[in-house]
Amino acid sequence: MGADDTNAGAQASTAAGPEWSGTALLRPGLLLLDVDIGTAAPHSHHTVQIMVARDGEFVLADASGRSMRTHAAVVPPDRVHAIPESRARGLIIHVDPESADGRRLIDLVEAADAVGAWCRAGAGVAESPEWFRDGEFRPALVTGSARPHHPAVARALAVLGERAARGPVRLADLAREVHLSESRLAHLFTSEMGLPLRPYVRWVRLLRAVELVAAGHTFTAAAHGAGFSDSAHLNRVCRSMFGSAPSQFDGIRWLDEQDS
Repeated sequence: MGADDTNAGAQASTAAGPEWSGTALLRPGLLLLDVDIGTAAPHSHHTVQIMVARDGEFVLADASGRSMRTHAAVVPPDRVHAIPESRARGLIIHVDPESADGRRLIDLVEAADAVGAWCRAGAGVAESPEWFRDGEFRPALVTGSARPHHPAVARALAVLGERAARGPVRLADLAREVHLSESRLAHLFTSEMGLPLRPYVRWVRLLRAVELVAAGHTFTAAAHGAGFSDSAHLNRVCRSMFGSAPSQFDGIRWLDEQDS
């Protein structure tokens, strides 16, 4: 992933957050946690974050120190925020900002750096049947299951996991293999999978690392088996995307497709 690590989220996420305990669903473009919403020191992450408390409330603060007590929020990508107080259980949802859902969520926040705008957007999302049905998060990244229709995209996906585990995945190599131009494959891939190739590969690697850790492998072995250079590389990517180190997910039970 190399250059993907060097974004604002990676540099701001220096403080340890909570040790998550609960369940989680991970798929390309989405991490959904059903957990106690714990306190967190100032940090940021490259995903769009939705927080919705089913029970209780939490206090959310922005980089200027302004804070609000709320039951829901949408935090745009790469924005420093903190949770100084929480007595809540609910959903914490990370959405890739390059996905269609991510772009729509970003557009809902009228002031990217203001906690008040985050909470107003969160209240709107939590109360909208477009995003939540019967208390469950149900937008395209959950319901679409992103199954390709174009045979070239299907062939690209068939080799993507193995190539991602070995090292860099280059669009030019995939395009040659499926007999399309780079621009055509890039367009088709984004259209059918909901994410451009580069961030999609990043999520595929994290999925593989989760599978390996759940199977009993060490973080170092999981990092190598998922195509990261070492456990430090895995740690940087995880912190960059979610504001949490891989070890903070030790208490999580990972759900599979059938559970979702």
